[in-house]
Amino acid sequence: MSYLVLARRWRPRSFSEMVGQEHVLRPLVNALDNDRLHHAFLFTGTRGVGKTTIARILAKSLNCEKGVSSAPCGECSACREIDEGRFVDLIEVDAASRTKVEDTRELLENVQYAPTRGRYKVYLIDEVHMLSTHSFNALLKTLEEPPPHVKFLLATTDPQRLPVTVLSRCLQFNLRRMLPQQIAGHLEQILGREEISFQPEALQRIAHAADGSMRDALSLLDQAIAYCGGELQADQVRAMLGTIEQDHIFELLEALQRGDGTALLEAVERLAQSSPDFSQALAELLSVLHRIALLQILPETLEETLPERERYLALGSSLAPEDVQLYYQIALLGRSDLELAPDPRGGFEMIMLRMLAFRPVEEVAVGSTGGGSVSAGRSEAAAAAPATRAAGGSGQSPPAATGSRERQWSETVAALGLKGMALQLALNSVLRGEGEDTITVALAARHKQLLNERNRERLEQALRKHYGRELKLVVECTLEEKGATPAAIRRMQEEQRQRAAEQAIASDANVQSMIEQFDARIEPESVRPVE
Repeated sequence: MSYLVLARRWRPRSFSEMVGQEHVLRPLVNALDNDRLHHAFLFTGTRGVGKTTIARILAKSLNCEKGVSSAPCGECSACREIDEGRFVDLIEVDAASRTKVEDTRELLENVQYAPTRGRYKVYLIDEVHMLSTHSFNALLKTLEEPPPHVKFLLATTDPQRLPVTVLSRCLQFNLRRMLPQQIAGHLEQILGREEISFQPEALQRIAHAADGSMRDALSLLDQAIAYCGGELQADQVRAMLGTIEQDHIFELLEALQRGDGTALLEAVERLAQSSPDFSQALAELLSVLHRIALLQILPETLEETLPERERYLALGSSLAPEDVQLYYQIALLGRSDLELAPDPRGGFEMIMLRMLAFRPVEEVAVGSTGGGSVSAGRSEAAAAAPATRAAGGSGQSPPAATGSRERQWSETVAALGLKGMALQLALNSVLRGEGEDTITVALAARHKQLLNERNRERLEQALRKHYGRELKLVVECTLEEKGATPAAIRRMQEEQRQRAAEQAIASDANVQSMIEQFDARIEPESVRPVE
């Protein structure tokens, strides 16, 4: 017996076997179970997301010998024949190969006749957007008022090309691209039934390469099984897909973080030894930078099971958010310019060197030579100077434990001049106590990823500069902090300023005059407080 590809062997036979698309399945199930069926359905979405599969299951639900329901038996002759593609009352048409008006008229000549075997005569027209204008005109009248025994199921990847007259006569369902975790989970189930061993990272790479298409994922899985000889190894799948090893991307970013030009060029050399597509390498770099930027703003978005989780956390805490944004912009623009370079590798090296050249200086010494002072770059000492002046010079003690401790700590954090993850650590902590040489703060367990030695040291050094003496910072990671953090106080203040701005606008005499004379209205989302 000839081999049947995975995409056909594991095609869902019922709605319960479908992966994802719950927003489409739910109304179809309810319509079938409550006998409220429209005569024309339009399924839209990119390739391989289940348009024709859902249409065939719907045809089976309509013609199952045990009755119309959302759960066809799958055993009667009608269900089996539909699964096998030989049911006489399911007429499947590929509109891409039958675009002429004569083809459409021939198709519709038999609409008025009753079904031969089933309860309904079902017309499944795939890639319906390929029909000609005359073909659509021939279809319109029948599509609007078909005989009661006829159902039309239309599928397309390009609904914008359908006439509005057709769209208005159909119930439209837009199928979404599959999430990588949905695809990987389904592939894992299939490999379990096929009794094929695999590495989870191999499935993750196939799921990402499928780009939202389950059919593409199954085709890639077939290819990977053949390529790997039956056992899916991550490195072999990566080689098959031609993707870039993320080790190379992390090496590039780590060299940039250190400002090490030699290490940067050595990392490019190691990348070049694998003969990569340098445009794809930039795409991988953009993807990693995007994930780092998300981590810095929303740490909970970093998956616990991510293989490179520790390296992401390390880069997220060591790279300043503004540097991440700069690198992303340079890589994005560089990708469009790469094809103009005389040599792809040389163009890639120039993009990396551009990131290094425009990298802001982290620390520049500020001192005096012969009575003149020199400062340059993004200096932490310069950033701390305003905070020191606000604190009243060196030798100032930490704020007293009495009174509004949370607000005092919030004001202290605002004066420290911190940036990046160290600032996030300070903003999400609350003051627990102060001593002669110790400050203790508490951090909620949900923010524990902010706590590492680098961030603690940066916050400790900023506090020493602020108070003008040696201090040790102790950070306690508690289950739930009590008291308002500086971040919470900031949000509260912003909300108060926003409400005040909205009230000021609403009570303004000129605004009231415009509302009365011109029937105007205030758009709340357009109101912003003045800094």
